[in-house]
Amino acid sequence: MKTLFLNPPSFSGFDGGAGSRFQARREVRSFWYPTWLAQPAALIQDAKLVDAPADGLTVDDVVRIAADFELCVMHTSTPSYDNDVRVAGLLKRRSPGMMIGLVGAHVAVLPEESLKGSAAVDFVAREEFDFTLREVALGKPLEDVRGLSYQLGGRISHNPDRELIADMDELPSVLDIYKRDLTVENYYIGYLKHPYLSLYTGRGCPSRCTFCLWPQTVGGRVYRARSPESVIAEMARAKTLFPQVAEFFFDDDTFTVDLGRAEAIARGLGRLGIVWSCNARANVPYECLKVFKEGGLRLLVVGYESGAQAILNNVKKGIRLDGAREFTRDCRRLGIAVHGTFILGLPGETRETMEESLRFACDLDVETIQVSLAAPYPGTELYRQAMKNKWFDEGALVRNDGTQSCTLQYPHLSSAQITAGVKRFYTRFYARPKPLLRMLMRMAVDPEERSRRLREGREFLNYLRGRGRDGRETAGCRVDA
Repeated sequence: MKTLFLNPPSFSGFDGGAGSRFQARREVRSFWYPTWLAQPAALIQDAKLVDAPADGLTVDDVVRIAADFELCVMHTSTPSYDNDVRVAGLLKRRSPGMMIGLVGAHVAVLPEESLKGSAAVDFVAREEFDFTLREVALGKPLEDVRGLSYQLGGRISHNPDRELIADMDELPSVLDIYKRDLTVENYYIGYLKHPYLSLYTGRGCPSRCTFCLWPQTVGGRVYRARSPESVIAEMARAKTLFPQVAEFFFDDDTFTVDLGRAEAIARGLGRLGIVWSCNARANVPYECLKVFKEGGLRLLVVGYESGAQAILNNVKKGIRLDGAREFTRDCRRLGIAVHGTFILGLPGETRETMEESLRFACDLDVETIQVSLAAPYPGTELYRQAMKNKWFDEGALVRNDGTQSCTLQYPHLSSAQITAGVKRFYTRFYARPKPLLRMLMRMAVDPEERSRRLREGREFLNYLRGRGRDGRETAGCRVDA
């Protein structure tokens, strides 16, 4: 079947579907690449990928585009599901014969509920869905496709699970899909150089963090990775295909799980003269960091999560604060920038621990930070804990403007107090002289950096003003651009 892979329109600026880990509208304009859709698209001849949010497409635009296709696969998420099935309904109304499927963590753990939510959705592909979708596109009967749940004649059926891909080198490169269907200049991440390009070199993560969505729903707890030779060859081609890209980002859950493999890739990238960044845990030894830096590493995205050891223990982070401090000092010594991510509202959070996290972040003095609200997504251990202990506050995971909403509360800490902590965290961290001076120095010598940071500054201030509103607003998903 002629196949369309669609990241549908949603809230204005919402980056919550086809590749985003933080499913909400960000502090500044940010879009991740829809790699989870690009990968199966690369498996299916003549498949097309449309990323509506990044390209600024409206629902009318995508309905018109989709009319030429027999199969449409849409990536959805818990915050965007209601909106996405509305889009599915509009597509089906325009093209009644079109087969429509949904993929993503939400439908992987709630296949029955997802299918019941819309008669327009013919199937959902669970877990790791690349080869599942290829079989559907090739016309294999739905009842014979492993990893599929589907509805036919008013009846919902669930096929046996599909095994996770063992040999990641089986998957074709997504670069040709990126080149043909995406505009790299439309993708922004505040802490990455622009334009950037992101790829997965492996899936899964052996860490046991209770809040992390992807390993518990789609990727699995075992890190399955492509060979260093395959990654290096792809990056050599990427450098040729995308000469305008200033930085390449490896979006593996934890690129540094296998340090020997990561070192081999770094040495190859160093020979190519590529600037790159990746996700890492705060426990990489100095010797490995040195190899990465010599191989072109510019920045690490590191989940510190909290400055309270008890909370890290509660969420099974497996990191000690003293070790995280040493790791951060090593990065500074080597000239490796760090984007630190923190979460407020995890189990055990108090007003005192939120203050500890803020002090910890200021002491680390990393390049940039991201502060998120703990989000109990279905399929995670945090979700099960929240349900069991009645930690849920009424409301949705995003507010009616697409920004993240706090859905957790504790007897000693309200959701409003947790929400207020985000604004306080950002304000106090960035109002210090050091980060302000760093930013001003870069803006003084780089006109492009100056223009970008001024735009992001305006967006960030608007975000903080929005954080001053009551975080209990109900999310009203809209099918507009």
